[in-house]
Formats: sequence, structure tokens, C-alpha cells
Amino acid sequence: MTIEKEIKQTKPFKNTVEKTMVNVMYTNNWFCDRQFKLLKKHGITVQQYNVLRILKGRHPEPITINGIIERMLDKMSNASRLVDKLLQKGYVDRNYRSDDRRACDVLITEAGMSFLEKVSTELYKLEQDMIDLDEEDLETLNTLLDKLRNGKDSE
Repeated sequence: MTIEKEIKQTKPFKNTVEKTMVNVMYTNNWFCDRQFKLLKKHGITVQQYNVLRILKGRHPEPITINGIIERMLDKMSNASRLVDKLLQKGYVDRNYRSDDRRACDVLITEAGMSFLEKVSTELYKLEQDMIDLDEEDLETLNTLLDKLRNGKDSE
């Protein structure tokens, strides 16, 4: 279905750039909504899942809260609060540094790794069911999205 039909647009977009931006934002929300619903059944948020993936990528090395923030997809999230929630669930360990009491190292636990494995398998199946593109199309889409982010006003 076209973006115009999805959002029930009655007037044409001003230009192709506007259509593209709306389409990218709508598609992001479409993906996130499906991920949110699946993760909610497991008692975590998309942002908490992102933190667990970051920690798994660093495992067995620890990472600081600032290191997590630098890697997060949602830069508006409060990483300290997310780590606190994951700590309560037993999915992470947090150790304060002796050289800097404001900084702490965060590690994923075995329970966190096991949980992440289970949820990631379910998310992978969901993604496979959602995306009807072949490998070549996916590579083209990734190239175009990278190019879009690296545009004139990229930071």
C-alpha cells in the first residue's frame, strides 16, 4: 500500500522530499510499533532491548553509561534509568569504578544473555514475516538510507 493510502492523504505531497521524509518516519513507527508489542509481552521496552544488544556486543567487556548512550538508537532515552530497570530484572550488573564514583561499568548477565537470545529469535521471525524484500532489495535500501543520513546537513 502506498504511503498516501496508509495515512489517508487526500492532497498530494508538496514534493518528493516531503513524501520521502513522511514515508521514512511512518515506516519507522510501523516497525517500532510491532517491536513494541512483541517486547511488551516480555516485560521490556524497545530501548531496554537496545541496551541489552549493546551490552551483548561488548560482552565480555564492560561498557560505561556514556558508552551505551553513544551507541543507542534512541538518543532521547535515559540510559541510567534503562540500566536501573534491567538491573532490577537481573539482566545486567553494574559496578562503580574506584577511580571515578560517577562512572560505572555495565555488563550483561547470563540471565540477560539468555533472555536476549529468546527475544531476538522471536523478533527475527517477526521481521522475516514483515519484510517482503530480497537480499538485493535490502542492500539497495540500506545503501539509500545510509546516503539519506549522510546528506547535506548530517552531523
